[in-house]
Amino acid sequence: MRKLIGYLLIAIMSSCAYSFGGASIPPEMKTVTVRVFENNAPLVIPTLSNQFTEAVKTRIRNQTRLSITPNDGQAIFEGRITGYDIKPVALQSSATPTAGANRLTITVAVKFTNTLNAKNSFEESFTRYFDFPLNGGSIQSLLPGAIENINKQLTEDVFNRAFAQW
Repeated sequence: MRKLIGYLLIAIMSSCAYSFGGASIPPEMKTVTVRVFENNAPLVIPTLSNQFTEAVKTRIRNQTRLSITPNDGQAIFEGRITGYDIKPVALQSSATPTAGANRLTITVAVKFTNTLNAKNSFEESFTRYFDFPLNGGSIQSLLPGAIENINKQLTEDVFNRAFAQW
C-alpha cells in the first residue's frame, strides 16, 4: 500500500509544472528574454530604465530555473516606464508649508509574451508608490532607496502576474 501511494505521488508530481517560490513554470519552458524597459515618463530619471530592467532579470534568476537569453526566449518581458512622480503627502507646518513626507510613484507598462501558451500572455500596467520622510535629508539622497523599494514591489507584481497560478 505504501509503495502504491508513493508511486501515485511521483506520478502526480512529475505531471505538474515546476514550482519555484510560488511560481508555476511549465517544464518545457527553458528561456526568457527581458528587453530593456524604455523610460517614457514625463519626468525621466536616466538610470531608472536600466535599474528596473536589471531588477526584473534578478528576480527571474533568483526565483526560477529559466535561462535569460538576449533574443527569442520562450517567454518575453518588454515594456516601458510610463510614470514617475514625486509629490508631498504630509505637511509639517501650516505657517510655512513644507513636506513632512514625499510619495514616489512609478508606473510600468508591461507586455509579457508566452510563446508556448498564448493564453498566458498579457499586456498590463503596474503602479507602486513609496512614502519617505525627509528627516533633514535631501530628496536626491533618499530617492535611490525609494526607487529600489518600488522596483522590488513592481518586479514581484510582474513576476507573479506572469508565473504565479492564482
